[in-house]
Amino acid sequence: MANHGNRSRVPSTQQVGKSARKRKALRTLGPALVVEDDGLVAMDIAEALQEAGAEPVVICASVAEAMVQLEIAVPSLLVLDVHLADRDDGWALAELAIQLGESPPLIVFTTATPSSIPASAADLGHVLAKPFQTEALIALIEKERPAGLFGRIRHALSGQ
Repeated sequence: MANHGNRSRVPSTQQVGKSARKRKALRTLGPALVVEDDGLVAMDIAEALQEAGAEPVVICASVAEAMVQLEIAVPSLLVLDVHLADRDDGWALAELAIQLGESPPLIVFTTATPSSIPASAADLGHVLAKPFQTEALIALIEKERPAGLFGRIRHALSGQ
């Protein structure tokens, strides 16, 4: 379970290495961007995403760092704390990511105060209230990510 009470800071943007306990993912999640200013929480989320098949996973501790990463590439998955050290409206990153990419990323907002996210921003993704277990984050992503070509064919053939 993630410890969301400790407010240590991630000093800079970093790419998380492969986890020693990484499990075999059936499909890749693609690149992921974790925007979280609590270093322990960010590392916990990043490790869980890698174990679920995200590669690479980049961590940013501020909106400014995340904007630099979005200029480089828009990820397939954006996990975003909306109340960061440098800005209190992190959802603006979600709006930017949707505009920049060819296809919008799956967006998961993480916050201890879900009611503080404007409805128009919350509609851009999913809101996961802190504290949460990383298993809940992965379950949400697994449920929402596209099925891929074979999954869509299987679904079409089953008549569902």
